[in-house]
Amino acid sequence: MQNHLLDPHPLETWHRLVRAQDASGLPALLAEDAVFHSPIVHTPQRGRALVVGYLSAAFTVFGQPSFRYVRQIVGAHDAALEFEVEIDGVQVNGIDLIAWNEAGQIVDFKVLIRPLKAIELIHQRMGKMLAAARPGNPS
Repeated sequence: MQNHLLDPHPLETWHRLVRAQDASGLPALLAEDAVFHSPIVHTPQRGRALVVGYLSAAFTVFGQPSFRYVRQIVGAHDAALEFEVEIDGVQVNGIDLIAWNEAGQIVDFKVLIRPLKAIELIHQRMGKMLAAARPGNPS
């Protein structure tokens, strides 16, 4: 089986976008049928447009100078990336579980966050970001 991954590898692209806080590269990185699993929203969010919306909001909420990935475990088509960030004095620890297809596009993105205080803060912040991004919302 040939490896048809995009050049660069999807994780390299992901890290570049995160470092630059550049959500404009997300549509090309995500498969059309990508799925996002939020630590806050029970239902998986399906489709490129929804996943771009969630990840774009996350770029804003998590885009703090203290954000950093502290561990990375990588398989052939998936990875676990542990991160740490401080937001409003709250230490947030989490894991991004990312899976990609043969074309090098992300097909599944799951975020896990701890502790409870961090989940509550992220819930509040992401809720505001997503509400502001809804069509027809007077901002």
